[in-house]
Amino acid sequence: MNPTLDLGSAVSPDRTILTVSGELDMDTAPHLTAAADALDLPGQTLVLDLSTVTFIDSSGLNALLALRHRVNVADGALELIGLCEQALHLLDLTGTRGLFTLRPES
Repeated sequence: MNPTLDLGSAVSPDRTILTVSGELDMDTAPHLTAAADALDLPGQTLVLDLSTVTFIDSSGLNALLALRHRVNVADGALELIGLCEQALHLLDLTGTRGLFTLRPES
């Protein structure tokens, strides 16, 4: 079975919402990175809606950390919405939960 990642976006003047669904792993994380690279982020809040992501591995976490760094360098903010229990557990295990602004599913 090939893991999949589906992406969608909505843009407003100060906020971009990137909706991610599927699995965020070594096969699909580059797709998230490519989608984020196409966004104009200076001064923006980037919201990643991860409420339909079912699994995140270390490659997915690395993509999130790199995206967080990129947004911070651009004087923006990154918010993660709707992380599943597995993803929250991964953040806790790696000590990275505090690096992200987490929001419940909206």
